[in-house]
Amino acid sequence: MDSPAPAATVPAIDIENVRRKWGWFLALGVGLILLGMAALGATAVTAVVWSMMFGWIVVIGGVFETVVAFSARKWSGFLLQLLVGVLNVVVGVLIVAHPVAAAAGLTMLLAALFLTTGLFRAISALALQYPNWGWALVDGLISIVLGVMIAVEWPGSTQWVIGTFIAVVLLFRGFSWVMFALAAKSGPAAA
Repeated sequence: MDSPAPAATVPAIDIENVRRKWGWFLALGVGLILLGMAALGATAVTAVVWSMMFGWIVVIGGVFETVVAFSARKWSGFLLQLLVGVLNVVVGVLIVAHPVAAAAGLTMLLAALFLTTGLFRAISALALQYPNWGWALVDGLISIVLGVMIAVEWPGSTQWVIGTFIAVVLLFRGFSWVMFALAAKSGPAAA
């Protein structure tokens, strides 16, 4: 009796293309790991740079919205579209001009997010006791602890929260690309 076919298969040509380019995936992974280590070593700088990048993205988006509004002046939504575009430009400029304050605001927002989602997660796990509810409870409690740690140390936590989060994401993403590259290099040959 044959075993059932997998739900999704990767065409042999894709596997060979990835195998031939495995070094690029490895380089990407190593590069992301190095960026993550640099971000971890300079968390405050990472937070400020991230805030400035975000601010510029908001400015550019606002400029595009304003241009589009003027290109459709006769549209009934012109004034609203123009207002949204100008508001984005103003907020973006404020973020670029005050990246530390923007990072501090975002840090407090993250603290509130962790506290509220952690509370909801823990309470729902205790109340509903669905399968493996203990893991959801632990997840909720960890989120609550992180939220309290960030809030209690605020605004000083601005110096490490955003930069640390970005660094951790870069490190794990880099590690996953390295593992992908190594699997592609040593994987079975295409049929």
